[in-house]
Amino acid sequence: MSYDENQHRDPRPRPSRRGLVAVVAGAALVLGGAGGWLVWQADGNGGGAPAGSATSAGKPGGSRAPASSPAPARSKPVPPPASSPVPSPSGKKSGPLAGKVVVVDPGHNPGNFSHTREINRQVDIGTNRKECDTTGTATSAGYREADFTLDVSRRLRTLLEKQGARVEFTQDGDRPFGPCIDERARFGNEAKADAVISVHADGSAVGNRGFHVILPDRVKAGAADTSKIVGPSRELGERIAGRFLRATGSSPSNYVGGGTGLDVRKDLGGLNLSTVPKVFIECGNMRDPEDVALLTSPSWRQKAAQGMADGISSYLQR
Repeated sequence: MSYDENQHRDPRPRPSRRGLVAVVAGAALVLGGAGGWLVWQADGNGGGAPAGSATSAGKPGGSRAPASSPAPARSKPVPPPASSPVPSPSGKKSGPLAGKVVVVDPGHNPGNFSHTREINRQVDIGTNRKECDTTGTATSAGYREADFTLDVSRRLRTLLEKQGARVEFTQDGDRPFGPCIDERARFGNEAKADAVISVHADGSAVGNRGFHVILPDRVKAGAADTSKIVGPSRELGERIAGRFLRATGSSPSNYVGGGTGLDVRKDLGGLNLSTVPKVFIECGNMRDPEDVALLTSPSWRQKAAQGMADGISSYLQR
């Protein structure tokens, strides 16, 4: 997703950076193919921006298919896995994340395709106005981003609840469309979440591969004021990126973030309006065949959820 609120204007392919990639808070050597990646492993002491980290200036926009375009073929819905929170003798959850609140925001909604008028409604994101929501992207075979995000988010919930966290969803396929991007941000704020993650997959050009985590830029306009969450959100994002790489073996994006796997943006209402630490993650590109092979694999989606859970857990226990 380097999309327009979770949908991408396909940027032009950029050559991937091989070899030395930005080092943030320690390093881990990850071998893959014929070469290796020297990447951050944000296990602690997360700090400033990695060298080469992208900012919103000069960032390619995203090409979003109009919300009124015909819906791709429906993929078979995946039932949510059973969660297994561990109760303490007193009836309260126990575990390393007991007492922590995590809001998971599965990007888009499968029903958005049938509610184009509703999701095209403009909402205020502080810096300007944008569509309530978008349809999201899909693979050429019709596997929708909205189905992907729900599946991965449900797997993530199970993993976090096993560690004792209270996990809340902005939507669980239980509403006809949306929620709007301002409501998604408000959900995390009102839950007083310790961390929020919005789960996505990108819709970029063939040849553009890899994951990236989107961090909030410093914004103060209208109802938006990210001054208090920029630092904590960066640390959350660095830890998620490092653990996601370790769990999945996927490389950081070769077209967004300058090889760091991190991207800073000020045009996303879900980040602009948040008052609690929040990041977005684009798990891969649904328009690239090699990434599609991963995104459509249940075993890889489990690894993706594990990487996110490990990153969130590391951040909450810092």
